[in-house]
Amino acid sequence: MLGIREPDLYGRQDFRALCSYIRRSARELGVKVTLCQYNHEGSIVTRIQRALGRYDGIVINAGAYTHTSVAILDALKAVSLPTVEVHLTDIAERESFRRLSYVSLYAERLIKGHGFSGYREALEYLANRK
Repeated sequence: MLGIREPDLYGRQDFRALCSYIRRSARELGVKVTLCQYNHEGSIVTRIQRALGRYDGIVINAGAYTHTSVAILDALKAVSLPTVEVHLTDIAERESFRRLSYVSLYAERLIKGHGFSGYREALEYLANRK
């Protein structure tokens, strides 16, 4: 719903534009990315579990599940991959219920409020991680 839902917060660019931005950033950084988007918590958990042994890190924006999903937290812990949590908006400056992030209990880094560029920051972090 990016570009449609609350454009005053998230902007008017859609998910396709975000994916193009991420792919371009990855090319410029010399890293490979696989992009996915799911509306169901279980699909996110399954995708995280399938990352084990296939990927070097995870960049995740779990949307509303950020604030509710112990299952996603447990999946991240289980695969034990370096993880960066990204949010287009600053979740600390929004509604009080958004201040709790289960993902942050595992993620090495939290990038919030930087819009699309937060995803590039996350890729840079993982690419330069030693």
